[in-house]
Amino acid sequence: MKNFKSLVIFLAIGVLGTLWSCDKNGDIVLFSIENDKQLGAQVAAEIEADTSFTILSRAEYPEAYNYLQSMTDDILSSDEVSYRDEFAWEIHIIDDDVLNAFCTPGGYIYVYTGLIKYLENADDLAGVMGHEIAHADQRHSSKQLQRAYGIQILLSIALGEESSQLGQIVGQLAGTGATLAFSRSAESEADDFSVEYLADTDYACNGAASFFQKLLESGQSGGPEFLSTHPSPSTRVEDINAKADDLGCDKTQISESGFTYADFQNSLP
Repeated sequence: MKNFKSLVIFLAIGVLGTLWSCDKNGDIVLFSIENDKQLGAQVAAEIEADTSFTILSRAEYPEAYNYLQSMTDDILSSDEVSYRDEFAWEIHIIDDDVLNAFCTPGGYIYVYTGLIKYLENADDLAGVMGHEIAHADQRHSSKQLQRAYGIQILLSIALGEESSQLGQIVGQLAGTGATLAFSRSAESEADDFSVEYLADTDYACNGAASFFQKLLESGQSGGPEFLSTHPSPSTRVEDINAKADDLGCDKTQISESGFTYADFQNSLP
């Protein structure tokens, strides 16, 4: 009954135009921005409590966190980020030798050490970070979770009233269980926004393309689950570079001084 009352109130406010909207693909988003933030906080708390995730301490790895925070702040400074002042945009580094990164609704960002060490320069990681930020900022995660779980269950989880499926959602977002697969259009949109975000920074605006190019050169036909295997890496390299050409943004790699990307990699366990 409690969940039902919450749903009724939620939908009633939605009718007034404050809690639901349609995206450009016609998807109805029944979650509000505040609900995104609540769900993200619930997911972050679940990850913090889950001993299968080894999150590096900011106190023990200050240089690594400062480097990644600076990169994140540069990306979020773009005028193209819609919810840069509303979402948490809280970064966490997970010590695990896998190629993975993800961003929850509400902007809690998780990057694995395996991915950081696999990538070759700051521009590559900035491209991936831009892609993940776009998934949260364009609310792709919320839309996909809404389709997978239904609005009543998802709202209950966001409000802290129902936690039985919270672990499953964490697994899907983190790629440790059945992955939350984004649509082709959502992946392409995240790629495009990564270019737009980085166009306002000193990073090569096509940084995400370098990652897929490396996958191709290493003979891998697909990518890690967090970036999906559709469209194919070759198509995504072409599309990202085409978007950069269309914007006329700088594709020159960033020139670092002081604490470099190599230093960042070496500062990790």
